[in-house]
Amino acid sequence: MTKPKIETLLGDTVEEIKAMGKEGLDHPSTKPVLIGGGIGAVAGAVLPVISWPVGLLAGAAIALYNRVRP
Repeated sequence: MTKPKIETLLGDTVEEIKAMGKEGLDHPSTKPVLIGGGIGAVAGAVLPVISWPVGLLAGAAIALYNRVRP
């Protein structure tokens, strides 16, 4: 029996975050996730609806999702 997609996505994401924490900037996903967070923070600062911390989190989450599930 195969695992549900949400369970494998969550597990893969956790493993990716752990690897990023251990390897730091040497990990291939770290820089794109930081760039995504920066872009999200700028977008959050410009848009009147959300604040920059929300944009930062959203941008980093989208970049991480794209790294885990291209």
